[in-house]
Amino acid sequence: MLDSSFIRGVIPALVTPMNDDESLSRDGMKRLIDGVIEAGVHGVFTCGTAGEFWAMDIDEKRAVYEWTVEFTDGRVPVYVGTSANSTAEAVDLAKIAETAGAQCLSILTPAFITPSDDQMFAHYAEIADATALPILLYNLPARTGNALRLDVIERLHRRFPHIVGVKDSSGNFEQALTFLRELPDTFRMVMGRDTLILSALQEGASAAIAASANVAPDIASGIYDAYVDGEQARARDLQDKLVPLRDAFTLGTHPAMLKAGADLVGLAGGPPRRPVSRLNDEQMAKLKKILEAIGKSVVA
Repeated sequence: MLDSSFIRGVIPALVTPMNDDESLSRDGMKRLIDGVIEAGVHGVFTCGTAGEFWAMDIDEKRAVYEWTVEFTDGRVPVYVGTSANSTAEAVDLAKIAETAGAQCLSILTPAFITPSDDQMFAHYAEIADATALPILLYNLPARTGNALRLDVIERLHRRFPHIVGVKDSSGNFEQALTFLRELPDTFRMVMGRDTLILSALQEGASAAIAASANVAPDIASGIYDAYVDGEQARARDLQDKLVPLRDAFTLGTHPAMLKAGADLVGLAGGPPRRPVSRLNDEQMAKLKKILEAIGKSVVA
């Protein structure tokens, strides 16, 4: 059985730092990765939903994969998103990520189209055939329109042992509990909703991938650390502290708030890619108040 024990803790779903002209910022990526690792996160994840994977071409994703591995420098595991609507592109991205040195792939269901269960299985099966890396399935039906069904996950895990877990960002805790109860103990359940990190850990989840950790990596990672240390009250306090920041996702269009927040706390975000725009002055003022309320120092 493939060892998936490294999938643990809180892993930030990093934004992709950009320059004012929306080109990728290598310096920003280094500053962001160094900052979250120094704050205590247990891995880094790039080219996910918060990372604007949908707005980057393959060469840009290759660069982000390579930078992530380079700047992480073995300090924590590297997870990368290799999602695409076409199976062929998803296969190419998986191969590129493996060559770059990533340790785990996160692969979202296709969006816009509505594949049948057999088509969904075939999509993931072809990707799994193309790489030996551990794979986390990624369930985000609110954005893709497609939910991963339990029986499809079970079929995939039986056929491909290196499909080692699922990131559930549905926000449906009953769905997450079903995955936890029905899938094998070795299958990793990763919480993808920031407000449910502690609840998921208490029910047996092994990790969380949290976008709010771009802005408050110490708070997000602290939830896990306090939980494993048996400090339940502290874990709950930290989880509660994260709620206003997660609620601030409604400021602007995702991931504009995260990129602005990362800049405000001295990390790196830059502008989102159009058609998404930066936060306006009123939204920035609200975000600054939220950051100050949760104890973050605002540098800009």
